[in-house]
Amino acid sequence: MSFPGRTVVLPLLAALALLAVGCGETVIDDVKTEGAIEQNLEDSLGKKVTSVDCPSGVEVESGVSFDCAVVLAGGKGETATLKILNEDADVEVTDLKPDK
Repeated sequence: MSFPGRTVVLPLLAALALLAVGCGETVIDDVKTEGAIEQNLEDSLGKKVTSVDCPSGVEVESGVSFDCAVVLAGGKGETATLKILNEDADVEVTDLKPDK
C-alpha cells in the first residue's frame, strides 16, 4: 500500500533522539522510532503491524531520509520512508510501498 498524495506524520520529539556514546553526534533512537511507526500506521491504516525494523545509527540531520522495514499481519512486507524534519529529531513518514 502506498500513500499517494498523503503523509502520515510521526512527531518524534527530542526525547526520541539519543546522544551516541562517545561519538558526539545525535542519532535517531531506532527502537522508539519503530514503536511510533507501528502505532501510527495501525491508527492511520487500521491494519495490524507485526514488526518494524529501522536502521540504528541514523544521524539527526534535517532533510535526510531513511527506510524502515514494516511487516503487516499476514506477513505482507512494506518499506516506510521517513524524513528527518529538524534538529529535534522530528520525522514523518513520506512514503509506504509494498516490498517487491
